[in-house]
Amino acid sequence: MAGSALASARAAAQSARQTAGRPNILYVIQEDIGPQLACYGEPLVRTPHLDRFASEAVRFANAFTTGPVCSASRSALMTGCYQTRIGAHQHRTWEWNKRPLPPPVRHLCEWFRDAGYFTCNLQPATSTNPSMPHGAGGSGKIDLNFFLNGPQRDKFFDGNDWSQRKPGQPFFAHITIIETHKGEGWKIARRQPKSELVDPEKLKLASYYPDSPIARDEYANYLDAIHLSDGYVGQLLDRLDQEGLENTIVVMSSDHGPLFRGKQFLYDGGIHIPLMIRFPDRRVAGSVNTDLVSAIDLAPTMLGFAGIRPPAGALHGHDIFAPDYQPRSCIFAARDRMDIAIDRMRAVRTKQHKYIRNYLPAVPYMQPNPYKEAEYPTWNLVRDWARQGRLNREQALFAAAVKPIEELYDLTTDPDEVHNLALDAARKQTLGELRGLLEGFVRENDSPEGYEDPLDVYRGYYRHLPEEASARGPGYP
Repeated sequence: MAGSALASARAAAQSARQTAGRPNILYVIQEDIGPQLACYGEPLVRTPHLDRFASEAVRFANAFTTGPVCSASRSALMTGCYQTRIGAHQHRTWEWNKRPLPPPVRHLCEWFRDAGYFTCNLQPATSTNPSMPHGAGGSGKIDLNFFLNGPQRDKFFDGNDWSQRKPGQPFFAHITIIETHKGEGWKIARRQPKSELVDPEKLKLASYYPDSPIARDEYANYLDAIHLSDGYVGQLLDRLDQEGLENTIVVMSSDHGPLFRGKQFLYDGGIHIPLMIRFPDRRVAGSVNTDLVSAIDLAPTMLGFAGIRPPAGALHGHDIFAPDYQPRSCIFAARDRMDIAIDRMRAVRTKQHKYIRNYLPAVPYMQPNPYKEAEYPTWNLVRDWARQGRLNREQALFAAAVKPIEELYDLTTDPDEVHNLALDAARKQTLGELRGLLEGFVRENDSPEGYEDPLDVYRGYYRHLPEEASARGPGYP
């Protein structure tokens, strides 16, 4: 976005705060999606409602989450703090291991509530299962790795719909549209008219994908689920219009990226997310902002729309519409345990380069991972083809028996992140600079903890101990 347009956007935010009273704020998460929308350039997906929304909003081209999985990412999103610094980075933290947030850090809704806002997490009143799809009604998903301070330690929201607020009370509403998450929503997506479904044969797969009907079908199903979700977005926006809620700022985004090499990993497929913000007066509509934005910037930005300024130390992110905002030169991300798959990775990304540090290089990317094995056919396909020797160089990297300690990618020439330049003498200066940035991030933001007890991890994921023959399967999607 040009400087004048960016200044106009900040003026629009100030206008919403000052002249129209305190705005309502609606924060929409379409779960597990990257920027594979038509308005971001995906050629095959149908997203007419999101495309129209983009024409009315500021679209951010370079927004990144701090964690490539639900609970870690959401813990950062809902606090404005790095999940690693507040001890919320393991996916998931079992209920008996959760701790209250360290003051002055608070859940986003606590700041809104103190300012007189009604807070809600949209979900049909009759629903008690946050994994069930409810479309524009919302899933009610929370999925945080911490408790609140105080007696109601898991009461994050005041209600499940903004209709429950007092007359004239402004609201902060959050909704998760879960149909884009692997599961029932993907099945529903395939029930749409055949003419609206993506033809797998027309897909252009990234170089790390095996070119197989299995991989093509899974990716096409993902795009079909986005199309399904797009319809729910349209219904949600229509509701705002029908109820006369014009004074509502709408933030449209995701929690992390999708698919076999995206979700749970620090490549752009796992951390690059869509982000669009629409103001009530539609100023700077249709503009594109190319600044690097971290997901921890969303909480302070949404609080800023309401004129809320938490004290120093309460937030690690920054209000991207504040008059004194300085664009980031880089963003940071972290991957830790995923269910029973124990790992530790850290990454720093600039506009041109990505550097990943693998702290457990002897642990393969494709270590045993029951969730990925159960839900992602392409994961199993890559593993099987690796055993059969059918993968080419780019495809085989992810199936390697070990990981490199360091990974360095030039994203301008290698967007698939398959040509590791960490040992390239010509990139020595870049490598040193990014090493230093990452090590500074780790010193400041990583929790000083050892490894988790593997028996505790087993009990948390499987809901029983190894010697207990039965029992329930994994407790979370």
